Amino acid sequence: MANVSAPFGFSQFQGTGSAPTYEIVEVPILYSAGAIYFGDAVVPDTTTADGCVKQALASGSSTVALAGIFVGCKYLSVSQKRTLWSNYWPGSDVASTNYVTGYIVNDPNAQFLCQTSNSNTTATAVTVAKVGQLIGLAVGTGNTANGISGMTADQYTIGTTATLPFIIRGIYGGSPSAGIPSIGPPGANGTDVTTATGAYNYIIVGFNNVLTQGGGARTGIS
Repeated sequence: MANVSAPFGFSQFQGTGSAPTYEIVEVPILYSAGAIYFGDAVVPDTTTADGCVKQALASGSSTVALAGIFVGCKYLSVSQKRTLWSNYWPGSDVASTNYVTGYIVNDPNAQFLCQTSNSNTTATAVTVAKVGQLIGLAVGTGNTANGISGMTADQYTIGTTATLPFIIRGIYGGSPSAGIPSIGPPGANGTDVTTATGAYNYIIVGFNNVLTQGGGARTGIS
C-alpha cells in the first residue's frame, strides 16, 4: 500500500527512560513565542536569556542546535481562569507577564519515529542505504484540533552537514530486497519503501545536534 502524507512530528520511539514519561524535562516558554505542537522540534528562544524555547523554524533549523522535542505544557489560562494541561501550546492565552511550563525530551540517546517529505522536489522513499546520514526538518502545519505537529524529516537535506539536527537510525519499513525486516506491521502507513511509490515513508531518527550533547554534532556517513 502506498504511503499517505499524514505528518505527526517526532514521536518518541525509544530512549533511556520508560513510557509514558521517558526523559521529559521542564522548560519555560515565553508568552509571545508562538504555537508549539506535540512532536515539534524546539530550539532556544534567542529573544530571551532565561532558557525559553520556541518551535524550530525551517529557516535556520539546520544550523541551530535543538533544545529537544516538545511533548506538552501547562499554563494559567486567561480565558478559563485556571491552569490547563495541554499537549500543545496554542501561542496565546496567558498574561504577558507569565511563562508557560513546557515539557521536552532532550536526552541525546532518544530516538523518534517520523514521516519523511521533500521540501524541494517530488518525494521518494528514504531507503536503508541512507541509515547513518544526517537529515533536517520541514515544519509543515500543526493540527489545532488535536495539537499534533506537522513536522517531517526533510529528505532534501540528507547529507553529511554536521549541524543538521537528526541522524537516520533506521527505516520503519525495513528493506525487503536486502532481507531486513520491517519494524512496522506489513501494509501500515509508512512501511512502503519502494523507491518510485514509497514517498512519505517513516524513519527512525536520533539527535545529531542537540544542546545536551555539548556541541557533539557529527558528520554523517557518505
